[in-house]
Amino acid sequence: MVLQPARVVSRLDELRSSTGDENGAQRVAWTETWARGRAWLAESLADLPLEVERDAAGNDWYTLRGTSERSVLIGGHMDSVPNGGWLDGCLNVLAGAEVIRRIADEGTPPVTVRLVDWADEEGARFGRSLFGSSAAAGSMADQDELRKLVDREGVGLPDAIGQFDVDLDRALEARAQLDSAAAYLELHIEQGPVLESHGLPLGVVLGTFGVERSRVTWTGQAAHAGSTPMDQRRDALAGAAKLALAIRDVARETGGGAVCTSGGVVCRPGIVTSVVETAEQLLDQRHLEAEKLEAMLARVQELAREFAAEERIDVTWERIWSIEPILFDETLVALADEAIRDVTETAYRLPSGPLHDAAEVSRAGVPTVMLFVQSLRGLSHTKLEDTKPEHLELSVAALDRLAAKTIAHVAADA
Repeated sequence: MVLQPARVVSRLDELRSSTGDENGAQRVAWTETWARGRAWLAESLADLPLEVERDAAGNDWYTLRGTSERSVLIGGHMDSVPNGGWLDGCLNVLAGAEVIRRIADEGTPPVTVRLVDWADEEGARFGRSLFGSSAAAGSMADQDELRKLVDREGVGLPDAIGQFDVDLDRALEARAQLDSAAAYLELHIEQGPVLESHGLPLGVVLGTFGVERSRVTWTGQAAHAGSTPMDQRRDALAGAAKLALAIRDVARETGGGAVCTSGGVVCRPGIVTSVVETAEQLLDQRHLEAEKLEAMLARVQELAREFAAEERIDVTWERIWSIEPILFDETLVALADEAIRDVTETAYRLPSGPLHDAAEVSRAGVPTVMLFVQSLRGLSHTKLEDTKPEHLELSVAALDRLAAKTIAHVAADA
């Protein structure tokens, strides 16, 4: 069978119609709509000689046995955010399904090829992203915290996943799925504007950004807004405001794709007639290089102290989450570059700001790489998310070429 990229575009549209509404995709993990989308995927692959399995973390595996047990994995996720886009996650899976169909039609491959639909990549219902892939990677170390998570309706995570025969106490048994993995490939929409700004359809992902997420608390003095002179105020919001502006220059000066975001400020007492006494500010910093991420954090902390002194207020800093940068496999990055050049003129290398299941697989020690396809206007997690059909078809072709090159590489290395 000849690869049919246009079929993937058609099936993406079919999935959008069956599991979305006027507001966008509704395949939130651990819901019936998500389950319906997964069942639809399984049915579409039922005619192939695949072994089908759901592991202890709820990940669905479709295995085409080869002459070697060493396996090349192609992965993605069928779940979406509420009111999400028609491509995020499911493009990866449906493109992989087309590739494994092409491989199966050619007979027994020299290595085993596996398609995985990871469970709950988005974390939209309970706030815990990368559920299934972190279990398979063995990095799900916060199970006690997971037991405490509830959704907006008050349903606990253990109860919700239990409805899909997933037991949190056994989720880490999914680690066995990666025992024979020799490579992991993932295609994803970029979810950003870089490729479009360069006029390019496809890119090779170098790795995923490290993240430093902090809570900065500024403490001043509440005072009457009408009677307190401007030069005598100790305004906590002034420190937060200065920092929110300064971090933009810190990111620009750091370079290498650095980003800094002030994601929210909560002021108290929070009334129009009072100077702000406390301002709680959330900061997110990301970079592909650990040293630069560390330097960026130190610089922002230094600026915070300077602004606190200027405004005669106090500042405290709390790290609320961090993850090291993850660099993808150099050999696979080179093969991905070749694969893109096989189907279009230019390959472009870029980091990923968002995290993906690929990051967890890479953390587990499996050689990993991702392909990005251009996102129109850089939009994602919205019904406005879109990619040109011709670019989607190119991405499927590039993933197929990458899979072929990777299979040959793994077989030769066996």
